[in-house]
Amino acid sequence: MDTPVRPKDADGREILDSVVIRFAGDSGDGMQLAGMQFAQTTAVAGNDLATFPDFPAEIRAPAGTTFGVSGFQIHFASHDVLTPGDDPDVLVAMNPAALKVNLRDLPKGGLVILNTGAFTPGNLKKAGYTKNPLEDGTLDPYRKLEIDVSKLVIAAVEPHGLGTKDALRAKNLWTLGLLYWLFGRDRAPTVDWLRRKFAKRPDLAEANIAALNAGHVYGETAELPTGIASYKILKADLPKGHYRNITGNEALAWGLAAASRLADLPLLYGSYPITPASSVLHSLAGLKHYGVTTFQAEDEIAAICSAIGAAYAGIIGVTATSGPGMALKGEALGLAIMTELPLIILDVQRAGPSTGMPTKTEQSDLFQAVWGRNGDSPLVVLAPAKPGECFAFAIEAVRIALKYMTPVIVLSDGYIANGAEPWTIPSFADLPKIEVKFRQDPEGFQPYLRDPETLARNWAKPGTPGLEHRIGGIEKNFDSGHISYDPDNHHKMTLTRAAKIQGIANDLPEQTVDCGEDHGDLVVVGWGSTYGTLQQAVRRARERGLAVSHVHIRHMWPMPRNLKSLLSNFKRILVPELNNGQLVRILRAEYLLPAEPLDKISGMPFRIVEIEQAIRDALAKN
Repeated sequence: MDTPVRPKDADGREILDSVVIRFAGDSGDGMQLAGMQFAQTTAVAGNDLATFPDFPAEIRAPAGTTFGVSGFQIHFASHDVLTPGDDPDVLVAMNPAALKVNLRDLPKGGLVILNTGAFTPGNLKKAGYTKNPLEDGTLDPYRKLEIDVSKLVIAAVEPHGLGTKDALRAKNLWTLGLLYWLFGRDRAPTVDWLRRKFAKRPDLAEANIAALNAGHVYGETAELPTGIASYKILKADLPKGHYRNITGNEALAWGLAAASRLADLPLLYGSYPITPASSVLHSLAGLKHYGVTTFQAEDEIAAICSAIGAAYAGIIGVTATSGPGMALKGEALGLAIMTELPLIILDVQRAGPSTGMPTKTEQSDLFQAVWGRNGDSPLVVLAPAKPGECFAFAIEAVRIALKYMTPVIVLSDGYIANGAEPWTIPSFADLPKIEVKFRQDPEGFQPYLRDPETLARNWAKPGTPGLEHRIGGIEKNFDSGHISYDPDNHHKMTLTRAAKIQGIANDLPEQTVDCGEDHGDLVVVGWGSTYGTLQQAVRRARERGLAVSHVHIRHMWPMPRNLKSLLSNFKRILVPELNNGQLVRILRAEYLLPAEPLDKISGMPFRIVEIEQAIRDALAKN
């Protein structure tokens, strides 16, 4: 938004290619709601977009303090969008604390929209200001739109009989109305949403709609300061299809429900609420009519054990958690490996260890997923790279689990879970069916008889005549399935379980290059939610003539069968991760490759400029 002269449309709106807006305020200011509604209307407008909700780590931080600032960033454009953007072009600060936390990210000349009604002496003190930033020149480098939103929203909803406290809760909608006018968004989707949300309280619905409309009218009628105009972002040239906005956790839930139908099996989801995985439970709870049963357990151990019991009973067993919950589920996960039952575990990672920073994103559970159990206990680990990919990877996890009789971990994280992007809704008829083989013939049955190709053991539903059997956590005889303490048998069974998992690599696609050539001076290797940032940074570097490529791994264990040969074609291997170097150590250990780490452990995603600089530094060493 720093181009001095821009084309305009017929209505006089300046035409922009892309915009990054950051909503910031107190936890109770409704910034996530405002941001999500802006994202929904932006998707309807035909722009490509990516979002990044940034929740405060403190559950109940004192109002008005920097610890309680909640943010929501959206990047929308007339072209392909891969990240929520590095820095905002527009900062909406609802109080002094929000300004204090976020102003450092606003480039000089950026637009800051301020609710001056919140800049009281008390709020300034809570935010750590000794002087009022509205008066001491702090904001001189920026374009400013100073509005007493608190006063205006109270006036807007007064005809609807709301008290001051309830009226102020609509500040976010007043501000949203103003942003809708500034960027040419349609209010209708939000109006419809408000009437649905408050269907039992139409008075609240109309009050909030009044606040939304008042903010829009203010934009239409107010004389804006010099340098601030209304803007238009043209539609993105997206492939034809039926789109909707989707978050990673929604996509996981819908993918699981779809997999249940594709396999023609019921699904049980046993879960204990934990940030940032809880919304998977919320989404699945609304899908009962698709054969999904949800069970909110009293603890993490009960949650995974219920899913293991479901798998033993012949249905799809799923559980979800985050890092601390994965630790608690560890023993039961070992049981699922020993019993060789199909089980899906969703690990929506967060910053740790222990409680850590529960609302911040990190990729620090990779070791835990691949190796983090007692004994030699291999399983499959998948890692979608974007919110929309979570749908397909949930289906893929179920397919692998049922075919190979193994637990499968799907590694997501807070960035993917809460972030949103436009997603092409697939036709269910185009999704491949998931084949399920239950043992029916009692002749010669033993529970650990294996398919010679997949090494998967029999799956027999309890109660099937003639197929009575027992399984459990004690080692089993390779032939009979009876309890065995024989050392040679344990050696054989351990190697067989490992061979089964490694053999799955032959059923997975080979690793491809996401951007660039399959050889060269430098390859940037990533996994999970770093995808958009790495892809954008590599694209920019290549546009400047740098010999760099991007490889993004989605099958974390077993790894793609051609990965070593592919990475060996590059002089240098740079591995950016939101942890202290986990994938880089796996690549070194498995393939003896000279991979170099680039770690960030701040609870925040990489910025594009950070990766660009790392690319330049790495190439300078050649």
